[in-house]
Amino acid sequence: MNILIVDDHAIVRQGLRQILLESSEAAAIGEAHSGSDAIRQIREGSWSVVILDISLPDRNGIDILKQIKKECPKTPVLMFSMHDEGLYAIRALKAGASGYLTKHSAPDELMTAIRQVMRGRKYLTSTLAEAIADSLGVDHERSPHEMLSEREYQTLCLIASGKNLTTVAEEMRLSVKTVSVYRARLLEKMRLKNNAELTRYAIEKGLV
Repeated sequence: MNILIVDDHAIVRQGLRQILLESSEAAAIGEAHSGSDAIRQIREGSWSVVILDISLPDRNGIDILKQIKKECPKTPVLMFSMHDEGLYAIRALKAGASGYLTKHSAPDELMTAIRQVMRGRKYLTSTLAEAIADSLGVDHERSPHEMLSEREYQTLCLIASGKNLTTVAEEMRLSVKTVSVYRARLLEKMRLKNNAELTRYAIEKGLV
């Protein structure tokens, strides 16, 4: 297996590399620290699986996922994130991901997921499978939050989880001014007035 690890934290990349080496299944392991670096390496090489973080310094991981699937549609991408499945997993799967794991997952679960997506199958945790089943069972029009861009959606989830704009900006690696613009846009799109209404909406929809 030729596996590309995309994460901006060196310690995470090193940990994943060690797990892959111990499995004795990886022929080559590449590392990318940003979205642009990942796209460059994907264009230059041939990868069996891409392990992709959602929070990258230059671009949102789901945006990178969409570009990967556009340029290399047959390359399976396994999303690997610090965020719980409820926040981004379904959006990632809709964008073309083959699976979604949190960074709390055990090493053997990671290897199971990699083997499964390499066979052309989706890898779903029990939590994610239940969330998908629940979403299929609801007959409704498109929800307001589904019309948000990835950055706007990320801003929504972080604010709804109780974080102020400064903390949100730090996590998204953006300026407070830019995050304020995203907040204003999502409030307008969703016809909400303030953070309290935003948080209430997120809780009712199970986004946090």
